[in-house]
Parts: sequence; C-alpha cells; structure tokens
Amino acid sequence: MFKDPETWVAISFLLFAGLIIYFRVPGLIVKALDGRASAIKRELDEAQKLRAEAEALLADYKRRTANAKAEAAAILAQAEQEAAAYAKEARAAFDEIVARRLNAAEQKIKLEEEKARKQIRAQAAELAIAAAEQLIEQRVTGKTAESMVTASLDRIKKRLH
Repeated sequence: MFKDPETWVAISFLLFAGLIIYFRVPGLIVKALDGRASAIKRELDEAQKLRAEAEALLADYKRRTANAKAEAAAILAQAEQEAAAYAKEARAAFDEIVARRLNAAEQKIKLEEEKARKQIRAQAAELAIAAAEQLIEQRVTGKTAESMVTASLDRIKKRLH
C-alpha cells in the first residue's frame, strides 16, 4: 500500500487538510471574506448616502435656478415699468419745457408787437404834427397861428402819452 503513489497523494492530502483545519485557515478565510464584505457594504452605504446628498443638492440647485429665473423676470418687468415711467416723465418734462419756451416766445412777440405799435404811433404822430405845422404855417399866419399850433401840439402830446 505504501508503494502505491495514490496512497501517498491521499496521505499528503489528508495531512494538508489536517494542517489547514489545525491552523484554522477556513475561519481566517471566512473572517477575511466577511471583513471584505462588510467593507464593501460600508462603501455601498456611503455611496448611497453620497448619491442621496447629490440628488438633494441637484434638487436645491434646480429650485434656486427656478427662483433666480423668476427673480430675473420680476427685475426685468420692474425695469421695463420704470423705463416706461421714466419715458413718460421725460416726455411730460419735454412738453412742459416746450410749452414754457413757446409761451415765452409768444410773450416776447407780443412785447415786440406792442413796442412796434408804439414806435409807429410815435412816428405817425410826429409826421402828423409836422404836416399840421406845415399846413398851419401855410394857411394861418400871425398870433392866431402860433397859439393854434401850440395848443394843438400840447393836445397831441397829451393824447400820445
């Protein structure tokens, strides 16, 4: 029996199996595998936790983006309203300035017209006086002429002023 190689293989296998059992190798292997399994489980749990946090952050950013878009739209609407109000105010101010300048120009024109009328009246009066003096000098003579001319000139001057 000891000459048969199969017997030696069987004996060496039994010795090897005995040594493995004696040194508790299967328990060590199980322990190592359990440790590795628990490490993998922790990593998976942490990965799930990180994924949940990432999803929460993504939802938060989406919410913030929506809020920012709404706020931007509100700011834009307010800016448009302010621009319209400013344009209306500027138009009103422009119309007021134009009206004041037009009024001032009309007043100036009226003053110039009145001034021109007075100048024309004064010139007409002077011409009338000169014409009257010439006519009276040609037709009336003596003291009567002088008193008449003087009285007429005084009346004309009073009426003009």
